Amino acid sequence: MAGEPDTRVDDYIAKLPPWQQAICRSVRRLVHEADPEVQETIKRTRQPYFVLDGNVCALLAAKDHVNVFLYDGGLAPDPHGIITGGATNSTGRTVALHEGGPFDEDALREIFRAIIADNRDGGWRSIKKRASLGE
Repeated sequence: MAGEPDTRVDDYIAKLPPWQQAICRSVRRLVHEADPEVQETIKRTRQPYFVLDGNVCALLAAKDHVNVFLYDGGLAPDPHGIITGGATNSTGRTVALHEGGPFDEDALREIFRAIIADNRDGGWRSIKKRASLGE
């Protein structure tokens, strides 16, 4: 992993069933591969977040899957169709990853890169505002 790990994220992952641990470790690796400057933190008292000039994504283990919350304001392209929820959400969308189900690591890494690029350009809110003003 390129970024400095946060032990609180390690603790969150360690409490999960093995299949969810594997998914979370993969997502963690991918977000750091997307950009080595991504930082880890815990928000909302227990939820792992990955941030760089704003939120990139967050993890939340559910009963039968792991949600990867993408903080993209609906802007990140999804040409491979991996986003599974949040189409009408104005803040972000989700990718639900299930036990035993393969997922397209390259596609998820590219979404992370798009979110990071947007964050570096002022964030999705600023981008949408500029677009609405015709800039």
